[in-house]
Amino acid sequence: MFSLSSRNSNVLLGILLVLGLALRLYRLDTYGIYFDEKSTLLVSQGVVLEGFNQKDVFDKPYFTPAEFWKPKTFSDFIEANIRGDIGNSPAYYGVVWLWMEIFGRSDASLRMPSVIFSVLIIGLLFVFVRRHFRFLGDEESTRLALLSAAIATIEPFFVAYSHIARNYSMTFFMTLLATHWFLLIMERVRTSQLVVRPAASGGLSLPVLYLCYGLVFITAVLCHYLTVTVFLCHGLYALLYLRNGRAWITLAVTGATGLGLVSLWFIFGGGKYTFYTLNYQRDFYRNIALTNPMGSPFGVILPATIPNIAKRAVPIFSDLFIFTNGLGAVLGGIRNSALALGLGAGATFIIHRYARISQPPVWVYVAVPILLLIGLPVYSVEPLHLLVLSVAIPFIYLISQYVASQIKSKEQHLTVMLLLLTFIPTFFLLFMAWRSGHTFGITQRYSGFSFPYVCILVSMGLLQLPKLRPWFSLPIAAVLAVQALFIVLLLGNIYADIAPKYTYFDKPRIANPYWSSAKKLEELYAPGDTILYPNQKRVIYSEKIDKTYSPVSLLDAQLVNVYLPEDATYIQRIDPNEHDRIVLVKGNSGKKITIFDLKGTTYRYGQ
Repeated sequence: MFSLSSRNSNVLLGILLVLGLALRLYRLDTYGIYFDEKSTLLVSQGVVLEGFNQKDVFDKPYFTPAEFWKPKTFSDFIEANIRGDIGNSPAYYGVVWLWMEIFGRSDASLRMPSVIFSVLIIGLLFVFVRRHFRFLGDEESTRLALLSAAIATIEPFFVAYSHIARNYSMTFFMTLLATHWFLLIMERVRTSQLVVRPAASGGLSLPVLYLCYGLVFITAVLCHYLTVTVFLCHGLYALLYLRNGRAWITLAVTGATGLGLVSLWFIFGGGKYTFYTLNYQRDFYRNIALTNPMGSPFGVILPATIPNIAKRAVPIFSDLFIFTNGLGAVLGGIRNSALALGLGAGATFIIHRYARISQPPVWVYVAVPILLLIGLPVYSVEPLHLLVLSVAIPFIYLISQYVASQIKSKEQHLTVMLLLLTFIPTFFLLFMAWRSGHTFGITQRYSGFSFPYVCILVSMGLLQLPKLRPWFSLPIAAVLAVQALFIVLLLGNIYADIAPKYTYFDKPRIANPYWSSAKKLEELYAPGDTILYPNQKRVIYSEKIDKTYSPVSLLDAQLVNVYLPEDATYIQRIDPNEHDRIVLVKGNSGKKITIFDLKGTTYRYGQ
């Protein structure tokens, strides 16, 4: 192992941060925004989808961008949040609003907060590991920290969601920061010092640590309500390891105060409709699962039976770990996956049995590569993916060996914390799916809080790998290199917008047609002209949630106006008889110029 000085580690971290930023900026605004991002754009500006708070703008024959951009109030923001995102994520929308106030409205600007928080995860993960695993020694903790940060840098999930203008990157960062503060508090309580040493946490007093934890708790929950699963893990950890009554009381007061402040949003703000809408969605999707599971416009939604939940859970768990990413499909084939896992188990047994023997029997030198390769001509589908699957058990064994050999018994509480944070969010998601009666909500992003901690576990396995005898480590490393190639190909598909799990699309989108239409209108509009917007036919699923006051659809007009100058006086109206084309009518000749044809749902991405 090479030596890592403080300067070298900082240089390497800087390289990772630059690489992470480059990976996240690449093609950031190449593809148009989809429905959820449209909601982010409008909600952050205090604009209600379909204009419920803009009746004075649209409830007349003509309107202008200046009227569209009349000053918005906090009540407008609450109304937009309720109707655009069930009262969820107000903290994130506030960040997006502030960012766009400073840097303007564009797709790159809209998505930039996600990029920034995704890059910050890399840096915070490095700090987190080096700080909380420092008992390993400076060299080992730095290696573990750098490797964890490196995995986070290239993790497809992080890269993909940095390109999406939603709350996810911010929530992942906030929950990691909350765990960092929580562990500092736990350490502080264990050592029973009045002030943490400067080397420990910058000389912060215990009350300040509680204050930081409480503030991050409030911010995280106001980013996404499912962040409570991370704080559930903190609570379980405290039940297992916290034996200080005073600390329990202080944590309870911190939690109660945080919940009290958060509840203000759910009582008086946009959150008051969150639980109503969640209950409505539960019944709505459950009805689809029971009546039309395979043919709804929302994709496959199955009844929440144990087999159906297990089937949906397999790719969630496999894609959590970068060394099994993409193997969910092959795990669905019992015969092939059982063979691959069986061969991997055999290889693991041999590694365990002969790991400490420098001169084992001759057959041991070739046993592991033979066991890994022997399945290739037998596998009936995707043999290379099944080859990767065969090293899953040996790799898990490596993680366990690292934990057993490097982490002392008095520090094993950190291993427990990692395992809680790795699995509890997904198990909570599965439990809620079972209670709701449908599988619609079983998706990777809702338990994505686990990824930073999984990066640490994977790094442990990678650090343990070179400690094996070369006749064991080299075959495993070769198969991991194959998986690395698959990760590179997956990143390529994400950048090409053809990775449906990560980008939601299997055909590449074009650049945002609303932004390009706005720029074209700015170029071509002259006094006396009129802009006509299409009347998109919308499906009304709920009279209370989806129904608006207007007999025509306003969304296309809103999504163009949000990119137009705030002081523009362009004359605009909705054409009730046109469903797809944005048209500029020249005042001097009456000539109609088609600015853009949205072609039904073709370019309206998710409606």
